[in-house]
Parts: sequence; C-alpha cells; structure tokens
Amino acid sequence: MISVVIPTFNRAKLLVEAVRSVLDQKDVPEDVEIIVVDDGSTDNTANALAALAGEIAYIRHEHSGVSKARNLGISRSSGEWIAFLDSDDLWGPGKLRAQMKFFSDHPETFVCQTDEIWVRNGRRLNPRKYHRKPSGYCFPLLLERCLVSPSAVVVHRRVFDLVGLFDESLPACEDYDLWLRIGCRFPIGLVEKPLIVKRGGHPDQLSANIANLDKYRIEAILKLIRTTPLSSEQRLAAEKILEEKHRIYSDGCRKRGNMAEAHRVDSLVSEQLLNGGPKSV
Repeated sequence: MISVVIPTFNRAKLLVEAVRSVLDQKDVPEDVEIIVVDDGSTDNTANALAALAGEIAYIRHEHSGVSKARNLGISRSSGEWIAFLDSDDLWGPGKLRAQMKFFSDHPETFVCQTDEIWVRNGRRLNPRKYHRKPSGYCFPLLLERCLVSPSAVVVHRRVFDLVGLFDESLPACEDYDLWLRIGCRFPIGLVEKPLIVKRGGHPDQLSANIANLDKYRIEAILKLIRTTPLSSEQRLAAEKILEEKHRIYSDGCRKRGNMAEAHRVDSLVSEQLLNGGPKSV
C-alpha cells in the first residue's frame, strides 16, 4: 500500500483539487490510502471534503503546525510507502506509477522524487539551474539548499524508522532538516519528468512569512552534526555550509541592529566549530 499524507490549514478549495489529483492516479497497481490531516482549519474544510468522505481518511486536530500534521498522518498510515502532498500543490497523471516503477527498477533505492512545475500567482516560473533536482548520493547539494519537495517524494517507511520524523520544534525548514537526515544515509532517486505542480504566491505561504529561513537551516545543520553519525567528508561539508550560512545570517542581523541574535548564533556556531559543541542547541 501507498499512504498519501495531505496536511492542510484553511485551504478548502485548493485542498479538494489536491485530493482529486491523487484520486486521478488510476494506473497504480498498489492500493492507495489518502489521509487528510486538518491542522485546526477555521474555514469550510470539513464541509468541502464531505463529498469525498468515502475515499479519504480525515483527521482533525488542534492547530500545531505542518510537521505535527505530517507526523500524525504518518503515524495513522498503513502503507509500506509514504507520499506527501501539500494542500496547495497538485499531482500530474501517472505520478505514483512512475515512482513505483522507479523503485521496481532500482530496488536499492528507498526514496524517490519527481521533477516539478512551478506556478506563482497563476504564472509558470522557470527554476534556475541551481534548483535542479539531484539524484543518487547528493548530501552536499542538499546542504546548500532544499532540493527535495514534500509533494514530489515517496519514502519507504523503514527510512523514517531509521532517521525519525519531521522536527516539530522547527517553525520552518522542517523539510530541509529531514532531507539532510535522509540524504546523509540514503541515495535519492529522481524521475526526470515534471509530475507535480507547486503553486505558490499565497499570502499564507509559510516560506513567505518567515523573515530569514537561514536561522532554521543553521539550527538543522547544528542538530545534524551533533546527533547524526556522519562520515568525516560529510562532517566537513556540513561545517563548511554551516559557516557560510552563519556568516550571511549573522551579518544580516547586525545590519538590522539585532545584535543579541547575532551574538546568540555566533556563540552557538563557534562553540560547535571549535569544541564540538554541547549536545543540544
């Protein structure tokens, strides 16, 4: 079975379109279950899903953030394979079939994503070259930027058993954090065909409402170094990117007059790079 986890918060119309794009995956030989996790929506989400009641599992809980919603969906799922779909994105026809064929052709691979189409405010965008999806053992590239999309990925359940779930303490970059923990251990497969549509530009989009994402990327890298067995090569790569992101973030804090935050992150990063650092951030 493939379990599809769809977290949502106040996106009733977009959500229904997202769910239907999963229901349209008609050519998949595996059983597919759809789990919609409503993160405390205050709009008409429940009513909008009423017509789909027999085709999805609907879970509602108190508003706690996307990581808690995804983790709850994983915990309630039954599938050997776990897929995610953000409620503002869409799957194209044949998305799951292409990925399950990839796994069949590459039985040593337990994580796979597809390429994607970007749409912002109704207009298609062309990603830059540095946004190109990697494949194989790509940990150094994953350190530089988040190159795995939750809506594009399918992951074998045993991967979560080994690396853990989404970090619910991170208000942003929770996906970056997870892909680092996965990418340092597993190759990531790629179906080089755009089989999802990422729709951005909404006023409630998380990445648009966080002032500086590097703060949380720094936290993710620090945690990775302190808690995850890394090869010497991986550790050097992580520390190099940590220094780069720290410099950019700290300089930005100083320019904005936020000296306390600059000193805080300077201390954390220096302690890690010089002494190996404390066990927790």
